[in-house]
Amino acid sequence: MRHSRVAKLIAPAAILLAALFPLAGCRTAPANGLTTVKLQTDWYPQPEHGGFYTAQLKGYYKAEGLDVQIVPGGPYVTGEGLVASNTVQFGMNSSDHILEAVANSGIPILAVGATMQHDPQGILLHTASPIHTWADLDSHTIAVKPGSTWWEFIRRKFHLDHVHEIPATYSVANFLQDPNYIQQGFVTSEPFFAQKAGVPARMLLNRDAGYDPYRVFYTSQAYATAHPDIVAKFVRASIRGWNDYLADPTATNALLQKLNPALNPDWMNYSYQALKSGNYITGDDPTGPQTGQFSPARWTTMYQQLLDLKVIQKSMDPTTAYTTEFLK
Repeated sequence: MRHSRVAKLIAPAAILLAALFPLAGCRTAPANGLTTVKLQTDWYPQPEHGGFYTAQLKGYYKAEGLDVQIVPGGPYVTGEGLVASNTVQFGMNSSDHILEAVANSGIPILAVGATMQHDPQGILLHTASPIHTWADLDSHTIAVKPGSTWWEFIRRKFHLDHVHEIPATYSVANFLQDPNYIQQGFVTSEPFFAQKAGVPARMLLNRDAGYDPYRVFYTSQAYATAHPDIVAKFVRASIRGWNDYLADPTATNALLQKLNPALNPDWMNYSYQALKSGNYITGDDPTGPQTGQFSPARWTTMYQQLLDLKVIQKSMDPTTAYTTEFLK
């Protein structure tokens, strides 16, 4: 996920992660008859990937005739080129980035399912902060990743003409020391580390500001055309995995901790509960019929927002960036 993901807390385990990660993609040799495909994730193994690891762990991919190798990402990994070149067959990102890649760079990728129905990103605040609305941010200093599209949308929508931006540090260290500090964060992560350190925190969420991309998994347009059966099997098994993960994350979280020693049970449980209670995976109906699904209207809205921001530099047909074919 292009996460800020508290990278400094993960860094001490980097050597061990590097040693373990090659095994994560090929834990067993594919049996005869299985088609091998690779999923490039957007970060190190974490609960936000829980459905994919559940599908792998429970044999749902294998039951579809697939040997799915999950390749962990990180802060310097971008999947679009890897997917477009068929180095890997599937990747993860958000619907706004998919639209930008297709429109601006002509990268021939195609979103085929939703990992999350809602954006878990937003602004991290101290509980006692006087800021309670987005408009209240004006004249304050905020740590954000330079060039973030979501922030440009919020800055313009709420006329934050006097806000001062500083680069995000991908850590809550400054937040813990400064009661006036404001930074970007993910509802599944940064609040946990703040509260763990005894600093009560809350968030303003992008979704509530009207900027609400899907988190998606995607393939290349060429691969979807050439192998629609494989894509359909991958989508079907992945959605099944997500529904199972939400029902019971125990076995998958144990696997995630083995793959990513920087995780701990408290953090994983916090992330899982945030995903579940906020209906990030399921959308408004927690029983699951929306899991993995797309609304064309929401893609059109996101496309129009990007066009209005001039993030997309030329008009395009947004339906060329996604398909609901494999979600039926």
